[in-house]
Amino acid sequence: MKKLFLFLFTLVTCSVSAQTVLVDKVTDPVEWVSPLVGTDSKHSLSNGNTYPAIALPWGMNFWMPQTGKMGDGWGYQYSADKIRGFKQTHQPSPWMNDYGQFAIMPVTGKLRFDQDSRASWFSHKAEVAKPYYYSVYLADHDVTTEITPTERAARFRFTFPQTDSAFVVVDAFDQGSYVKVIPGENKIVGYTTKNSGGVPENFKNYFVIVFDKPFAYTHTWRDSVLSNNLELQANHVGAVIGFKTKKGEQVNARVASSFISPEQAELNLREIGNDDFETVKTKGKEAWNKQLSRVAVEGGTPEQIRTFYSNLYRTLLFPRKFYELDANGQVMHYSPYNGKVLPGFMYTDTGFWDTFRALFPFLNLMYPSINAEIQEGLANTYKEGGWLPEWASPGYRNVMVGNNSASVVADAYLKGIRGQDIKALYEGMLKGANNEGPLTAVGRAGAAYYNKLGYVPYDVKINENAARTLEYAYDDFAIYQLAKALKRPKKEINLYAKRAQNYRNLYDPSTGLMRGKNQDGTFQKPFNPFKWGDAFTEGNSWHYSWSVFHDVQGLIDLMGGKANFTAKLDSVFSLPPIYDESYYGFVIHEIREMQIANMGQYAHGNQPIQHMIYLYNYAGEPWKAQYWVRETMNRMYTSAPDGYCGDEDNGQTSAWYVFSALGFYPVTPAVDQYVLGAPLFKKATLKLENGKEIVINAPQNSDENRYIQGMRLNGKSYDKNWLSFTELMKGASMDFEMTNSPNKQRGTKEDAFPYSMSREK
Repeated sequence: MKKLFLFLFTLVTCSVSAQTVLVDKVTDPVEWVSPLVGTDSKHSLSNGNTYPAIALPWGMNFWMPQTGKMGDGWGYQYSADKIRGFKQTHQPSPWMNDYGQFAIMPVTGKLRFDQDSRASWFSHKAEVAKPYYYSVYLADHDVTTEITPTERAARFRFTFPQTDSAFVVVDAFDQGSYVKVIPGENKIVGYTTKNSGGVPENFKNYFVIVFDKPFAYTHTWRDSVLSNNLELQANHVGAVIGFKTKKGEQVNARVASSFISPEQAELNLREIGNDDFETVKTKGKEAWNKQLSRVAVEGGTPEQIRTFYSNLYRTLLFPRKFYELDANGQVMHYSPYNGKVLPGFMYTDTGFWDTFRALFPFLNLMYPSINAEIQEGLANTYKEGGWLPEWASPGYRNVMVGNNSASVVADAYLKGIRGQDIKALYEGMLKGANNEGPLTAVGRAGAAYYNKLGYVPYDVKINENAARTLEYAYDDFAIYQLAKALKRPKKEINLYAKRAQNYRNLYDPSTGLMRGKNQDGTFQKPFNPFKWGDAFTEGNSWHYSWSVFHDVQGLIDLMGGKANFTAKLDSVFSLPPIYDESYYGFVIHEIREMQIANMGQYAHGNQPIQHMIYLYNYAGEPWKAQYWVRETMNRMYTSAPDGYCGDEDNGQTSAWYVFSALGFYPVTPAVDQYVLGAPLFKKATLKLENGKEIVINAPQNSDENRYIQGMRLNGKSYDKNWLSFTELMKGASMDFEMTNSPNKQRGTKEDAFPYSMSREK
């Protein structure tokens, strides 16, 4: 009997495991999101380099549990076992670090206020992390802390034990801070100036914290010394207030901040009003569900659903709102460019080197009203700072290469977004394209060389010169496209059309790859295509040689035709993951992430190569794109704390997944097309802002059935390797017939290929 039971149990177990459980319908998408995805990271290996952002979509203020020390960009690491506080953060990535931050921490027993002694052990088993709600048990203090946010404010709820020594510590951090305790109003006010650059001299983040329980104890502190003063200003100050509490007593706090003034911080508390904790939490959940449910997927495994919505959550965090509403509800902002308070929108915390590729195209498709505000903010940036930003956090930052604001502006306008001052934006584009800026990463480093020679030379002490040349050429294409739409003079249009072909100047026929070139026209040598950095940015020639987004046909021609081109694409995956790190002097984390991924030279963890898989569509082998897109989604993304394969910078790597799971990708922003991959789910419904819907059906989809056998668009057979944005915006239905073997006839003819500049008629 025992053997029979074991046999039956084994049979049932095998039967259940053999059937893949699929999710038929998602009614509450925010509950599928894990903000912990990507938090299991460190300096030497990024699995996302994220933190659990407790925030609303595009919110001005995020909150995070702080495991790292003050000033450490790795503010929360999944491997940590202690929490030092709960920090208001504006950090876009650990490498950029934070600004305008302060922390709140409950303490019991002996009063401890410095960041090390107040820290408490915690466990992920006693932690709940959702986009709209965070809760954790602080074991050393026997306190549960809960947070729920609005865009510029938040509610805290502390559940204390029975004690006459219950405290809340407020840490305004160093670099210049101020606190004032106002016992009669159960209030603490103050400001922090702590930042990592990109701010004017008068930068401050003003905060106000209002409790619902009178203070039994009040102190301020400076560095490591307590003070009886109720008001203190110094390099590093904070406040401590205390209570007597009963077992299970909940103390609530309302928190808001402002970059404009203390009075505005008080106004920002209006976002909470009289709402209690549960009401704010419910409204936060509704805000997330409103945005996440714009993309409804079904017919995927629970893991695929979790991964998809966790990526969509990350896609909708940045760029963040940097504007506030005055007493009359008028939009205004503190300018991180000139330090003045001015009317109008402002968004920040985005690096266009990353996000021009997929994040901004996704906003143009699904959230154009948000990007309309962002575009107005970019016009304000140009008027206030004199340049368009390339990396903003919150003002100009001197990192990365390219002049990709041109793509962000052009793609928005060409996708129909209006209301922005396009005249000012276009003027800013031309200024940035023809001049070096006040920082190396603003405007174009090497602009004079580029405009004269058609490339930035290798031997003139401008680093990452080949990467700059390739990105400038695409940016010139974006300017060319916008110039045509704005009916600019023919001479101007032709100039940028010509410059868009400058990528050709770096193609080396002897290696079939892009290569740095000296001022005298000779290629730099020795040349190692596996050398990271040097002429390229966080990659090597095998990664950057595909950065001809706008003219893949031109690149195919340079490489000797479609067969050579696809063989070269194949090589990216078949080559061993060898590397030369000598430019950096050590193995940077991006190299390590490529090395361990077991996908050859394909380095999906960094952005330059993320479009490459889709290029098979331009050379008549779309089934290879279908295979490798699915392979990358399956192998490089999960919903676990180590669920990314490199830095998840400002939503770009997440936007790649979201687009790819839907079955198409914007290889060339500033044109009307998306390039096909293959959908991940059996069904996806995109609810457009104009009231139309895009419905994507692939009922035979499965892990094996990753290839497109055939496709119907709006009921008619469709054999193109691309989709028209204009047509999709009218509403569309796509019906994919999926199979487990590639269809090597569909999409193989030139009339099926996506746009390339060389094929313009």
